[in-house]
Amino acid sequence: MEAPAAATILPRSEHPIAWRQISPGAQKVLRRLRQAGRNAGLVGGSVRDLMLQRAPKDYDVVTDARPEDVRRLFRNSRIIGRRFRLAHVLFGDEVVEVSTFRGAPDPDHQRRSPGEFLVTSDNTYGTPRQDAFRRDFTVNALLYRASDRAVVDYVGGLDDLDRGCIRVIGDPNLRFREDPVRMLRACEFAARLDFEIEDATLAAAFEHRREITKASPHRLIEELIQLLSSGRSAAAFHWMQRSGVLPVALPEVDEVQGAGSETAGFSQLAARLDERVNTGPEPPLAVLLSTLLLPRIVVGRERLEAAGAGVPRRRLQRLVEDVVADFSTRYALSAARRGRVVRTLETFQRLCEPNRSRRTTHQLVGREAFPPALDVFALLSAATGSGGEALEYWQGAAASAPSLVAADTARRPAQPGRRRRRRRRRRHL
Repeated sequence: MEAPAAATILPRSEHPIAWRQISPGAQKVLRRLRQAGRNAGLVGGSVRDLMLQRAPKDYDVVTDARPEDVRRLFRNSRIIGRRFRLAHVLFGDEVVEVSTFRGAPDPDHQRRSPGEFLVTSDNTYGTPRQDAFRRDFTVNALLYRASDRAVVDYVGGLDDLDRGCIRVIGDPNLRFREDPVRMLRACEFAARLDFEIEDATLAAAFEHRREITKASPHRLIEELIQLLSSGRSAAAFHWMQRSGVLPVALPEVDEVQGAGSETAGFSQLAARLDERVNTGPEPPLAVLLSTLLLPRIVVGRERLEAAGAGVPRRRLQRLVEDVVADFSTRYALSAARRGRVVRTLETFQRLCEPNRSRRTTHQLVGREAFPPALDVFALLSAATGSGGEALEYWQGAAASAPSLVAADTARRPAQPGRRRRRRRRRRHL
């Protein structure tokens, strides 16, 4: 489908977006930019969601003001980013992202090997039309103009919204090589919106799926975290599998899909995670990342147990460390994130042990990693339909933790105290 030669403009009377629906922070940003004589509007997911009559998660503002100009207009702002510099304007818990209209990236400013198309610097400024063609998908390129409150479509996004279609702007073979993270984003948006991925876009993702390894690990992990916390991760992983992206981006998920283990399949686990996200509160990061790695942990444990009677605890700890280390290296996890995931999965392994003395129960419930580990245990139990008795035991132990501590303290025999050595008074000569 070709992008239209001329923009489609819907005046205020012909679209469903009302000014009062926009968040107070985004309204303030748009109003002050307009007062400063700047061209400004909403763009991206917020316009898409408002057109679909959904509540936007956040608001992105686009303007002809440079990041330094935005910084001077808003004392409550900061400039971020290297690949593409933009400003964050802070209003309490709300963060409004403000970017400058982009043009085509300057090839002389890219740090890449000959023959590659990866965009490493995108700080070339342009017009509203050029900016629309620099965005990833047609449904994310609609512009809501603050000046007359019209919706402007340069790329055919309105038609794709009506059709329920995720389509790359321009040649998908080129656009995925410019930014491989777009492949993950296509899967996430198709899942989040319950849309289909257009055939040429899906075919290009399959063709260039190995380009994912060239993307920034920091951007990839943030995209994965966003996907896991979307409440639609099961559908997103389905699209990742259809596009061929899954084995490249997440081999730990892909390799267990056909492992033949009752606890190996990931789709049910992802579905239970989605239920957890949608019913709230949002799971902590350790739970989200541990869910990705859990199938490989479970399959590894089953293989160790099948090899001989009884598996030493230290061997199970090494299994966790090896799985997390592999994932952490690929996605450049910070030491803090890596440590939380290791402690969560190690504690989860302990919850799977059949022998539970009072002392062991007390020690495990008192761990900082116990709540996320119990969350992971509950997700696995719901996904497989097994382990219900053990889950009930640990949930009961968590609920009675204060009384458990008191009882344990009361039963503990008094330790004989050491006699304090009497200090010899120093004689003054």
